[in-house]
Amino acid sequence: MGDEDANAELARLRAENERLRRTAASRGMTIKVSEKGGVSVYGLGRFPVTLYKEQWLKLLDLADELRTFIRENDAMLKSKS
Repeated sequence: MGDEDANAELARLRAENERLRRTAASRGMTIKVSEKGGVSVYGLGRFPVTLYKEQWLKLLDLADELRTFIRENDAMLKSKS
């Protein structure tokens, strides 16, 4: 990867990071890099949810399946409210 490509990718990642921060903050959540280099999401519960980037990406890849699972099992699932 050339310097130009690396700089373009870095700019893209910074823009995506800022977009995620704004989106999460509007929902009362924040996203931070943990001390060990993981991604921590604050505001879901008492403690942050922290996973390494590969784990988040795997989880995000399952988003549609998770939504379907929750919808199909709604009667058995509890809500926090």
